[in-house]
Amino acid sequence: MIAYVIPESTDDRIFIKASQALAAGRLLCLPLDTNWVVLADPFVKEGVDKLYRFRHVENTKHFTVFCADFKHASDIAYIDDAAFRLLRRVVPGSYTFIFKAQKKIIKHLKASKVDHEVGLRFPHSPILKRLLEVHGSVAIGTHVTADMLPDHDELTPIWSGLIEDAFGQQLDMILDPGETEFTGPTTIISFSEGAPELVREGHGRIDLFGF
Repeated sequence: MIAYVIPESTDDRIFIKASQALAAGRLLCLPLDTNWVVLADPFVKEGVDKLYRFRHVENTKHFTVFCADFKHASDIAYIDDAAFRLLRRVVPGSYTFIFKAQKKIIKHLKASKVDHEVGLRFPHSPILKRLLEVHGSVAIGTHVTADMLPDHDELTPIWSGLIEDAFGQQLDMILDPGETEFTGPTTIISFSEGAPELVREGHGRIDLFGF
């Protein structure tokens, strides 16, 4: 089902319904600055299993965990004071940060059990941020890429109707805010060894980290 949302709206009925779907182990889809993403609640096994089946990959592959704020991020990752000061300067932004994982998330994600790491994003998207605030927790997600859509080329924008046609039976809800500009992949920075290390340069500025 496609649910059209207005990012500036204060009506939370759709977000409450979406939060209930996550809590029940169902999948949601919405657009970010990078691409469309499919989301699950990382603490609900049924939802995590569905997400990995959706991407047809082993559950030892890392997916990104999305956080609305530092409080929820600190619940699942070890973020020291130096990293916290750096992150405050750049989030929300087009970055994925890798940290040592807390036991709270290691218990639920096999990928984190393997290397004791977790990848975090603090989204630009006002609809994802509001969803996470209403949900009161984090969400785990993976991209929808053009090669996953039948007869779709990478030059044609992905829109909600295409996703519904291809994956409607797997998704509980598609949140559509209307036209979205995709800026490209995130910059990935790892703090797993303490000091920041550039893993991949993407849209997020790297000079802010001294690279």
